[in-house]
Amino acid sequence: MGPQGKIEAEITVRRALELPALRRGLPEVLAGEDRLDRAVRWVHAGEVPHIASLLKGGELLLTTGLGVGARPSEQRSFVRRLADRDIAALVVELGSRFDALPAALVDAARDCGLPLVQLHREVPYVTVTEEIHTEIVNSHYTLLRRADELLRRCTDVLLRGGGAPEVLRLLAVFTGNPLCLEAPDGSPLYAAGPEGDEGPADADPLLAWEGLREAGVRIDVPGGGPGPESVRARLVLLPVNAPLAPVHRIAAERAADLLAVVMLQSRQEEVLAARGRGDFLAELAEGRISAAEAPAQARLLGFRPGADPVLPVVMRLPAALPSPGSWALLAQVLREELAAPGVPVLLGVRPAEGRVPLLVALRAGQDRAALAGRIAGALRAGVARAGLDRPSAHRPVVVVGTAGDWAAAGPGLRHAGEAAAAAQGLPEQPWYDARRLDIELLLWRMREHGEQGVLTDFVERAIGPLLAHDRGARQPLLPTLEAYLARAGRKAETARDLNVNRQTLYDRLARIAQLLGTDLDDPQTVLGLRLALRARRHTDRP
Repeated sequence: MGPQGKIEAEITVRRALELPALRRGLPEVLAGEDRLDRAVRWVHAGEVPHIASLLKGGELLLTTGLGVGARPSEQRSFVRRLADRDIAALVVELGSRFDALPAALVDAARDCGLPLVQLHREVPYVTVTEEIHTEIVNSHYTLLRRADELLRRCTDVLLRGGGAPEVLRLLAVFTGNPLCLEAPDGSPLYAAGPEGDEGPADADPLLAWEGLREAGVRIDVPGGGPGPESVRARLVLLPVNAPLAPVHRIAAERAADLLAVVMLQSRQEEVLAARGRGDFLAELAEGRISAAEAPAQARLLGFRPGADPVLPVVMRLPAALPSPGSWALLAQVLREELAAPGVPVLLGVRPAEGRVPLLVALRAGQDRAALAGRIAGALRAGVARAGLDRPSAHRPVVVVGTAGDWAAAGPGLRHAGEAAAAAQGLPEQPWYDARRLDIELLLWRMREHGEQGVLTDFVERAIGPLLAHDRGARQPLLPTLEAYLARAGRKAETARDLNVNRQTLYDRLARIAQLLGTDLDDPQTVLGLRLALRARRHTDRP
C-alpha cells in the first residue's frame, strides 16, 4: 500500500457541482475558482439574514438570496460572516430574488476567497441535499474501509511476531508522511518514515518531528486507566510530504488502539526508544544519514558529545533473544549499567541482527583502552543482570572501533558490526579491537560472499592431513600446532602451555611436519598455517 495523500476524504465543492442534481441548475462559478477542492461536510438551505450563526463550518449553503440583503453593505457583511464561519461554498439560485448576483456580493466573495456559485435554473433543494449527503456517507464508508484494511495489515504483522515499530512504519507508508511516537513527557520514543515501494522519504522522521511537532495531528495511545493521566504515549502525524486527510486520522486512531495493547507489556517504552536509537545508528552505519545531519538527530535522542571524538562499539549476542520482553529488559539494564562510566553514551538495539550498537564520547585525555574496558564491562554486566549470559552458550562479543568525528562514526560502526560477526567463536576476551580483527573480517567476508568453497579448499590443502589424523587419534595434534603458532614458534613457552616436556613437544612437532609435508620453521609456511586455522572457523570443515 503506497502513500495515501491524494485520498479524497470527503466530497469537494467541485465534485458536488458535478453531481446531476446541481448540474441541472447550470452552475456558474463567480468567485473562489481556486478553492473548489474544499471539503463539503454537510448541505444546508436557508433564507434568513443571520444564517451564518446557524452554521458550524464546512457546509455548502443553498439559498435563493432572500436573506442576503438589499444594500451593498448588507450583502458584503452577509458574505464576510459566512466566510468567517469557514463554509465550503455559497450557492445562490437565480430567479426568486436576483436575475444576476450583485457586484457587491461577488466582490466580497472574491475578497474573502469564498467559492460563490449561481444557478441559472431552479433545482429541487431536497434532491441536491439527498444526493450530496449520499456521496458524503459513501465517502465516509470508503474511508473506514481503508482504515480497517490498514488495521488488518497491522494485526497480521503483530501476529507474525512484529511489534510497535512495524505498526508505525505501516502507518507512515499509509499516510505518505513521517510520524513519531512520543512519551507522555514529549520525548521521542520511535520515529518512522514512509519508506517503501514509493521510495525514501524526503525528510528524516526525527528532524521532521522536531520542526513540525506542533503542527502535527496528535493521537493519544491510551494506558488503560481513567483520565488524561492514563495516556501511555502520543502518536504525532507530520504533514511533510502531503496534507493529512481524515482517513489518516481514522487509521491512526485504530493503530493507537493496537499500540496500546502492544505497550501494555512491561518496559515497552524502553525497548521502543532503544530500537529507535538502534535504527539511527544502523542508518548512520549504512550511510543513509550524513555526517552533517547526524549531530542534530543524535541530540534529539539525548546524545551530546560536544567536540569530543565518538567511539563506535558493537556488542553481538550469540543468538536471537527469546522474546521482545528480553530485549526490553536488556535495554533497561544496559542503560543503567552504562550510566556508571559517566560519559555520554548513545545505545540502541537491533533485535533482528542480535546486535547492540552504541557510540561513546571519548573525553580529551581519556585513554581509549581504559574506556573500552569499562564500557565492555558494563555491557557484559547488563547481559548478566538480564539473565541472558548462559554458560552453555558463547559469551557476547564486544568489538570496539576507532574514535573519530561524525564522518568516521558511520564507517566505524559498520566495521565494528562486521568484525563482531567475524569474531564469533574466537577465544573469549573482555573486548576485541576492531583494528586487530581485519584478517578474521576478510575471511568472514569471503564466506558471506559465497567463497566458502575457496576457504574449504585452502584449509584442506594446508591442514587436511592433520585433521584427518586427529579424527581417529588418541592424542590429537591440532592443539599442539595451535599452541605453537600462538607462541610464535617459541618452544619452551609452548611446552609450558601444553604442560609437556620439551622432548614430547619436539616429537609432536616432527610428526605434524611429517603429516603436512612441510617445514614448521619456514615463515611462509607458518603464515599459511595461521591463516588456515583461522579460515577453518568460517567453513563447514570439522
